[in-house]
Amino acid sequence: MSQNNSNNNNLLEIEHLKQYFPVAGSKKIVHAVDDVSFFIKKGETFGLVGESGCGKTTTGRSILRLTEPTAGKIVYDGEVIFDSENNIKADMRAYRRKMQIVFQDPYASLDPRMTVGDIVGEALDIHKLYANKAERREKIVSLLATVGLNTEHANRYPHEFSGGQRQRIGIARALAVNPQFIVCDEPVSALDVSIQAQVVNMFEDLQKERSLTYLFIAHDLSVVNHISSRIGVMYLGHMVEMAESDEIIFHSMHPYTRSLISAVPVADPKTARANKRIILEGDVPSPVNPPSGCPFRTRCPYADAQCAEKKPEFKEVTSGHYAACWHLDKLN
Repeated sequence: MSQNNSNNNNLLEIEHLKQYFPVAGSKKIVHAVDDVSFFIKKGETFGLVGESGCGKTTTGRSILRLTEPTAGKIVYDGEVIFDSENNIKADMRAYRRKMQIVFQDPYASLDPRMTVGDIVGEALDIHKLYANKAERREKIVSLLATVGLNTEHANRYPHEFSGGQRQRIGIARALAVNPQFIVCDEPVSALDVSIQAQVVNMFEDLQKERSLTYLFIAHDLSVVNHISSRIGVMYLGHMVEMAESDEIIFHSMHPYTRSLISAVPVADPKTARANKRIILEGDVPSPVNPPSGCPFRTRCPYADAQCAEKKPEFKEVTSGHYAACWHLDKLN
């Protein structure tokens, strides 16, 4: 695929990633991620959007190999860490320090029996990143300060904190090993709107200070547009569109992307009235039994016989703008 041109500036290259899960007690298969390809440049934030169940989180976890992919190729900083075709599965221990994740639910992702100091310090222990207990303590306090928490918070337990504070603890834990790349898996969706902005701003500040690269997963397009330099849109396990953030917002090509954008609330009442909401018919099909041809055709107002017969190729339509649709000429 031409988009993954061998570029030394790419930190991560994903080619034809597939993640299938067997359904317990039957021969059926869930096509959670189906032939997804994209790349992330060093120091950028790549946003991944789509409605719940489209495969965003599974993509993020598969890249980190928290769930072993079914097929595809993953290249991290020029090194192949997974390639199903050539049976390459790199030992991930060396990469765990470079690649981290901030989970969606700050309530479920922190061990309630551990103090905050031990939660943040666990990665330091595993990777032996300190010479003595004093240095360990110093590093934990420094990490908490980085995310806006103070020294005495280290001795408290997760239940004593608000949702926003817990997410900060999760971020401090991810930063403990000084990673290059972080998968941010819907990191603000469980938080109040006022807290969301603080956490997003903190992600941006950390990126500048530490030269971090993010895969930012969310279903809120306005949040993703704010933080991301490029955006990929997923539907039913497939990537349907990818381009720079402003290009996606102002010149989207795919009918699904357009419906997502039309649902973003606008503060100005006049603009809001002028904007026509695109309501999609029907429900999202099951990934156990996806439709033939184009995955979006059952809800697309432009679908015809060709859409049912063959899946459209995900290709570069204009420079840096990729889309998968048979009717781009009608739409654009």
